[in-house]
Amino acid sequence: MPHAPSTPVDLGYKVKLETISGSGADLKLRSLLDRQQYHDPEGQAEEAGIPPASWPLFGLLWPSGQVLAGVMVSYALAGKRILELGCGLGLASLVVHRRGGDITASDCHPLAAGFLAENLRLNQLPVMKYQDANWNRANPQLGLFDLIIGSDVLYDRGQPEALSQFIDRHSSLDVEVLIVDPDRGNQQSFNRKMGVLGYAHSKTAVIALPDGEAFKGKLHRYARCTLIG
Repeated sequence: MPHAPSTPVDLGYKVKLETISGSGADLKLRSLLDRQQYHDPEGQAEEAGIPPASWPLFGLLWPSGQVLAGVMVSYALAGKRILELGCGLGLASLVVHRRGGDITASDCHPLAAGFLAENLRLNQLPVMKYQDANWNRANPQLGLFDLIIGSDVLYDRGQPEALSQFIDRHSSLDVEVLIVDPDRGNQQSFNRKMGVLGYAHSKTAVIALPDGEAFKGKLHRYARCTLIG
């Protein structure tokens, strides 16, 4: 399984360092200075199918990601192979990794692995498993997972179909899926598609970030369980 590279890429971006509180011990994150950054001299954006307006989104810390990281501070991890979808800066993955969980971070953005490597270094954490993952393509190296997590991954109309199918391809027979969503309109479509695939659904309203700042959204839980006997 590929790992995040041990050294960060040469960015060509303006970046900042943030200290994130509320998810266990403070974590340091290198992120993009703002969302007006676009530097793609090698045409990676076009090759990856990422439009210029969406290109910098991976490199920003989003509130839903903070909520997911807070959930993972105390979530049961023992014996589970865990995948983070569209990890971006990888905050939730860092929390799981720091706890000793078997986490694989994944994203389709060509720069995500480099940012993750730098954030591991900033927090003096060992290398983490990382995999490029495009929801619309086969990803045979990924395998199956017992717990799949993601945050704010339903911002595009086509994502409920692509993501539900991707999750189903990489779910163990017994699986939990946790998705934090800031009440985007596509969550209902995603719920229906996961139901058709046989996943039971429940949700919990979330009104605050781990640091106490206001938040409006939901933690969705999907589960599939195979009973024997």
